[in-house]
Amino acid sequence: MAVRICAVEDIKKGKAIRVKIGEEAIAIVRTKADQVYALNDKCSHGEISLSEGFVDNETIECWAHGAKFSLETGEALTLPAYEPVAKYEVIIDNGDIFLEIDAD
Repeated sequence: MAVRICAVEDIKKGKAIRVKIGEEAIAIVRTKADQVYALNDKCSHGEISLSEGFVDNETIECWAHGAKFSLETGEALTLPAYEPVAKYEVIIDNGDIFLEIDAD
């Protein structure tokens, strides 16, 4: 099921926002290159909100301990994190961001 999140223009380039779908917190990231990604908003190391972190090219860095994650895969790229975070499929349609979410 695709869920509309917001317009692409609602997120500044190089920034992230936090959204909740049900009980799930998700970081929606727009890179300076204008790519949009969605990851679980909880750092796998310290349960810190990734949407409050630093976006750099195709990575997001947790502001608390510096762990970096790939926006493309959710993979942990640097310590102290070693576990990946979940990644969600992003669909852009007519300037709007949708996430493909499994309906339970």
